[in-house]
Amino acid sequence: MQKSVIVSRKFAIVPSSVLRRQRRSDENMEKIVEQGLLYDFYGELLTGHQQEIYESVVYENLSLGEIAEAKGISRQAVHDIVKRCDKILLGYEEKLKLVERFTNIKEKIAQINRLSEQYENGELESPASYGSQIRELSARIMQEL
Repeated sequence: MQKSVIVSRKFAIVPSSVLRRQRRSDENMEKIVEQGLLYDFYGELLTGHQQEIYESVVYENLSLGEIAEAKGISRQAVHDIVKRCDKILLGYEEKLKLVERFTNIKEKIAQINRLSEQYENGELESPASYGSQIRELSARIMQEL
């Protein structure tokens, strides 16, 4: 039986199973980052028990079995608590949109920083518009707040 092979952008031959694992790994990393952000903003609204278990999964990267053994509960109970916390945190974000606003403001600040660097390096096509661009981005930030 022949394994499928995909040629990557760098023209190296890579088994498709390796690329699938890499995509899953990237997706898992994105989920962990999202969980961390949601927890940073809304974690204090969880119970102490939920906080301990969620932090063990997200920040300490412990397995469900390790947490279950340490807490004296079943692996299924840990799984259920993590899923419940995910649902609760996403519910808060849907209602309050604090993470969304934070990321929008962070992007606008990054744009201001890029504009400032371009201005300082003489790379702006129209240096006279620098002030108006900064004021526009500042106004958008104020609307987000």
